[in-house]
Amino acid sequence: MLLGAIADDLTGATDLALTLSRGGMRVVQWTGVPQGQVDLREVDALVIALKSRTIPAGEAVAQSLTAAHALRDLGARQLFFKYCSTFDSTKDGNIGPVADALLDFADAPLTIVCPAFPTNKRTIYQGHLFVGDQLLSDSPMKDHPLTPMRDANLVRVLGAQTKRKVGLVPQAVVAQGAAAVKAAYAQAQSDGISYLVVDAISDADLLAIGTASADLALITGGSGVALGLPQNFRALGLLQDNTGGMRTPAPAGRAIILAGSCSAMTRQQVAAAKTAGLPSFQIDPLAIAAGKLSPDDVVEWVASQDAKTPLVYSSADPADVATVQEKLGRAAVGESIEHLLGAVAAQLADQGFTRFLVAGGETSGAVVAALGVEALRIGPEIDPGVPWTTSLTGRGLALALKSGNFGAPDFFLKAWNKLP
Repeated sequence: MLLGAIADDLTGATDLALTLSRGGMRVVQWTGVPQGQVDLREVDALVIALKSRTIPAGEAVAQSLTAAHALRDLGARQLFFKYCSTFDSTKDGNIGPVADALLDFADAPLTIVCPAFPTNKRTIYQGHLFVGDQLLSDSPMKDHPLTPMRDANLVRVLGAQTKRKVGLVPQAVVAQGAAAVKAAYAQAQSDGISYLVVDAISDADLLAIGTASADLALITGGSGVALGLPQNFRALGLLQDNTGGMRTPAPAGRAIILAGSCSAMTRQQVAAAKTAGLPSFQIDPLAIAAGKLSPDDVVEWVASQDAKTPLVYSSADPADVATVQEKLGRAAVGESIEHLLGAVAAQLADQGFTRFLVAGGETSGAVVAALGVEALRIGPEIDPGVPWTTSLTGRGLALALKSGNFGAPDFFLKAWNKLP
């Protein structure tokens, strides 16, 4: 195995796995630490998907270290810590604490911090993260129900999460190419810097960063920075191209859309689907808390929709979400919705549903766990960062697991045409 990756949520893992697969690597994505049910001897990269973004920092560290040990035991030459392209975290973590622990595990003096994904309009300039033309702190991420991002300065954000020194490689250096970036790494290490936020405003920047990072024991960032990693292994004669992609036919059966994200893009996708006439059922957290809405109620409604793919969603405007959180508590709202949608997915699978489109990282994790899916093969891309996948363990299922912010407004409508 060449690359071992640890992702802090399921959709982020899928995003990274897709990037590596497109680069010619044979990739398997695993939910949790592998237990050996799938032969991994011919795998170039293994991406372990955790659900560690918003759990207590100590738990996130413990889970990440367990995954790192497993990847090292499987022979991974380089480690990758994947987090969201919007650097989703709280003031205390979990990105900083996990990165600290992985640096110690890898016995590495320095790593990079680069969540940029220009294709999806996430760029870094002078250490500030932009979403399109807006600073992260001015974007809809400022109202995220679990990880509101109120500061766009990544040097400052990470600095609040670690006691290690944080520096910056500005775009003017990155634009000079991989040699200049690698020289900046060496200078930073001599200056006692452990983390380097690296500017990136284009895929060319990401390729230069990837090339410069060939000798790093640990890389941290979004999936974009992985663009240049396959070529590093290819240059060493360790990687044979495997760009044919997945051609496994999608299993026959009914389809369902489950949307738990409240991101601005997911709300647009829900609106577009409803406008197109897809039957829809909105989850009310207050009804769940009052015992007036159960998984059985939702499954009964879904089963009655014969003509088009049903949409079950909890997505709502930030003001509405805040009102419900004030009544029930932030964590309780998220957990109740995830539990319900996971239970709905499991019941639907028992009734012959085999095609699941899921929006939201936390929701995707809950659904995949409820379905008992441990390993995924990466399939055709729907939109940047979002592929179809098929299960490698358990029953045959096709799953599209979408980060809340990813995908075009018509994502829920066009995804089905990309199934192999």
